[in-house]
Amino acid sequence: MCGIAGLYYPAMARPVDPARIVQMSDALAHRGPDGSGVWTTAGVGLGHRRLAIIDLEGGVQPMATPDQGTVVSYNGEIYNFREVRAELEKLGARFLTDSDTEVLLHGWRAWGPSMLARLNGMFAFALYDSDKRSLFLARDRFGVKPLHYAELSDGAVAFASELKGLLAHPLFRRSPDFRAVEDYMGLGYVPDDASMLQGVKKLPAGHFLLLERGKPVPEPVRWFDVDFSKRATGKQKDLEAELIDRMRQAVRARMIADVPLGAFLSGGVDSSAVVALMAEASKAAVKTCTIGFDEAGYDESAHAKLVAERFATSHRTRTVAADDYALIDTLVAAFDEPFADASALPTYRVCELARETVTVALSGDGADEAFAGYRRYKFFAGEERIRGLLPEETRTKLFGTLGRIYPKADWAPRMFRAKTTLLALAENGEFAYPKAVGVTTPALRQQLYSDTARKALDGHNAEQRYTDAMRRAPARDGLDRAQYADIQHWLPGDILTKIDRTSMAVSLEAREPLLDYRLVEFAATLPPELRIKAGQGKWLMKKALEPYLPREILYRPKMGFVTPISAWFRKALAEDAAALSRSRLLESTGWFDLSVIERLAVEHKSGRAEHGRTLWQLLMLERSLARLFG
Repeated sequence: MCGIAGLYYPAMARPVDPARIVQMSDALAHRGPDGSGVWTTAGVGLGHRRLAIIDLEGGVQPMATPDQGTVVSYNGEIYNFREVRAELEKLGARFLTDSDTEVLLHGWRAWGPSMLARLNGMFAFALYDSDKRSLFLARDRFGVKPLHYAELSDGAVAFASELKGLLAHPLFRRSPDFRAVEDYMGLGYVPDDASMLQGVKKLPAGHFLLLERGKPVPEPVRWFDVDFSKRATGKQKDLEAELIDRMRQAVRARMIADVPLGAFLSGGVDSSAVVALMAEASKAAVKTCTIGFDEAGYDESAHAKLVAERFATSHRTRTVAADDYALIDTLVAAFDEPFADASALPTYRVCELARETVTVALSGDGADEAFAGYRRYKFFAGEERIRGLLPEETRTKLFGTLGRIYPKADWAPRMFRAKTTLLALAENGEFAYPKAVGVTTPALRQQLYSDTARKALDGHNAEQRYTDAMRRAPARDGLDRAQYADIQHWLPGDILTKIDRTSMAVSLEAREPLLDYRLVEFAATLPPELRIKAGQGKWLMKKALEPYLPREILYRPKMGFVTPISAWFRKALAEDAAALSRSRLLESTGWFDLSVIERLAVEHKSGRAEHGRTLWQLLMLERSLARLFG
């Protein structure tokens, strides 16, 4: 796992100062503390920071072919590199190292961009071809590894793993993009098709960008997509067996490393499944780690201990305070852009704990999106059934009227919080689901914004990308479309950004076996009734895991990393919330009506309303803006 950065001049081969590449790369030193390298020639410069995982001596980067004709700077792991290497050797390629990096060099020469389909891994890389005078940028299927780029005033295209790599270039101009603020307030993160800084782009997951000398910068090209339109056939037991086999292959492929390796263990289904399959494949005790909380309502460490004992892992637990908000500024520095998923706090702590004994840790991320594990999928699937029973006009009038008159009761038990559901049923699924995924509602955002800000949006709204994704999804039903949209946006924007930034902040490589593309493609073919059944998400996955895990792990209510942010803003962070309405920085942007922010803080502290998540968003936004713009 590493950090990459560099420059490429599309128009003409201008000289590249190696010191500038060093400056950009060193901003990413946390991603690669084991070494650094720079390679330059007329018109291009590649930089690299290395976290050594495979071929510790031979995998130095940037790596070039002996004739210097092809050079690569690469962040990630190719799990099937030995199979791809064998295929290339049959074609005449001669390898000088045992590193997976070298596969990219020979793969490019043999197959060009089509080599990506042969790779099973997580990656973002920049590859320069001197014969074609081109730079090839590519990102893995699901966006596990990030890649940012921007066009500079001198004609260069600058790229880096993280935004801070671009910020290190003296010609980069920092100008905020309010449309990205709308995206962030709606979704809780800045999605992959947006940036807080004007001019910055993120190469989308499953895309590549081919830059060629003498040609303008093109749009990225999609090279991978998930297809939900097919349906698996066969007996349930056969599908269970195939599922376990694919999971087993995915886990074992990600256990290849020349450094200490372990796993995160939360006690939930996904991480427990990964540990179970690691224990099956390992001769030594698997190293596992868990973060516990000092408040019982947030603590899952007892469940993690149960799994650790079952598989005799070398287990470590550390208890942290549930009010671990002292970590806020550390997270702001790690993420660059505002990021409102508060589970980043405990995720950072578990990465920190893991790094004390291992360099690589396997996680359970990705299964919820692939196998429909989130509760929102269950609710949405139920809503879709109701939508299918009534004509659209009848449904819109009936549920729209009921929703408008039903009182809003965020404080009440879920069964009495019907207003949101009624309003959702009045809309078609591609409009309702994006709001269910979001954080701050469109109506509240409109209250928060100033008149100038509302005009600046010119109709842009955070939810539209979800609606568009659901409409174009290769899918058969609403559940398919919801999962597809989450894989396009939520997965790379929230889940994978969270694990990448928190793990890399402590120089730890995190691997996600449940995002093996073959496993996800299989999951996408499962009929909806094998994904959600009897109120259970991930139904087939849980059935397949019954021989491995106890029922109290498989079928207990989903919890995840939970943080008590609502309580914080009524107690320890109450003054921080109140101070947002007096923030000179927020006032200077002209984006917000500060009197509305003051009202939200007062209502929340008094308990009259629930605004914890919105206040958290605003706090993280203010801290991020201060870091980006001063």
